[in-house]
Amino acid sequence: MKAVIQRVTKASVSVDGEIISSIGNGLCILIGIKRNDTVEDMKYIVKKILNVKLFDGDNNKKWGASVVDKQYEILCISQFTLYHNLKGNRLDFHRAMPAQESEPFYNQFLAELGKSYRPELIKAINK
Repeated sequence: MKAVIQRVTKASVSVDGEIISSIGNGLCILIGIKRNDTVEDMKYIVKKILNVKLFDGDNNKKWGASVVDKQYEILCISQFTLYHNLKGNRLDFHRAMPAQESEPFYNQFLAELGKSYRPELIKAINK
C-alpha cells in the first residue's frame, strides 16, 4: 500500500462542479493498493497515518502532534494510479489491485481506520 499524505486546512473533492466530500483541518490522503497487499500492510499504513507528527504540538512545537492528538478530520481517496509503471509513453497499472478486489480491501482499510480513530472524523471517496 501507498499513502500520499497531505496536511490541509481544508480539502474537498468535487465531481462535475458538485462537492461530494470535504473536511476542515486534517489530512487528505490518497490511498494506493497493489495486487499483493495484505491485512498486515493495511494495519501498518493505518498506524502510520494516525501517528505521523505533521502538526504543531504543545507550546507550538513544530511537527509535534498527530491528527489523533489534534482530533482533526481525515479525507481518504482511493487512487489506483499510485501503482503505475511508465512503459514508453504509456501508463501501465498491472501492479494495482483490480477493482473487484480493491473495493472491498479499501472498505476494510476504512473500517480499520475507523476502529483506531473516530469514524465521524473520517470521510472517504471510493470512486
